[in-house]
This record gives sequence, C-alpha cells and structure tokens, in this order.
Amino acid sequence: MKKQNAILLARLNKLGSQLSALIEYKNEIDKILLVKNIFDIEVFQTLNIMEKALLDAYLKRFSSIQDFLGAKIFPLLLEVSGIGTSKMSEVLNYIAKEEIIDSLENWIEMRETRNDLEHDYPDNIESALNDLKKCLDLFSSLKNYTDNSISFAKGYLE
Repeated sequence: MKKQNAILLARLNKLGSQLSALIEYKNEIDKILLVKNIFDIEVFQTLNIMEKALLDAYLKRFSSIQDFLGAKIFPLLLEVSGIGTSKMSEVLNYIAKEEIIDSLENWIEMRETRNDLEHDYPDNIESALNDLKKCLDLFSSLKNYTDNSISFAKGYLE
C-alpha cells in the first residue's frame, strides 16, 4: 500500500502544478474578457497571436487535468482507500458517491464539452467558441474536483 501512496502523492503534486498553471491562464483570460467579448466571432478573429495562444493553453491544460483526474487520480484514490473497482463507470460512481465530483452527469457533460473541442475545426468557429465558453464556465467545477481529490487523499496519506 505504501507504493500506491507514494504514487498518489506524486500524481497529486503534478495535479497541483497543472492546476496552478490553469489558474494563471484563467486569470489572464478574465482580464481579456473585461475589455473584449472573445466569444463574438468578429472579436475572436481580431485577437492577437498571444491571446489565441493563451486560450489554446487554457484548453489544453483543462483537458489535461480532466484526463489526469479520470485516468490517473480517481482510480488510485479508490485503491488507496480500499475500494476496488475495475470499470471506469464504477470508478466514477464511487467518486460521485464520495462527493469528489458533484455528479456523474456533470462530469460526463464536462467530458463531452472537452471532447467537442478536440474535434472542432476552424471552419466551425461558432461551435468552438461556445465550447470554449463552456470550458471557461466549468473552471470552478474542475478546480473543485481537483481540490476534493486532494482533500480526500489527505485522509489516507497521513
């Protein structure tokens, strides 16, 4: 069990670093949103390369954190706590039951939005901007899922 604890601790440290970067990106995007409606197609097309790169970095980090939580953190949290699971559906059900995520439906919706962004192309900019807005709106949920994971783990790592 000590090996799993060490692995979980290392993964949580990585997750914390990823979350810190996401917070920085979100703060910078919020500054842009004070002066520009980036969700308007015409405004979006006038963004400079650094602003677009910031949005891209946010989306990549958002996706990375969600992937990391689902694939690397959630199953190990359950393993360390003594809950054995083999299927992702079981993992997510237990994670929701433990209130690490607020609901399975919200997690799936977040996942679908993130997946939509992976498949939107420049010719479908309106859809991509709607998904970008959803991901920005989901920032608090993703942060809460991360914070809840860390809090849950503390009970087993001490």
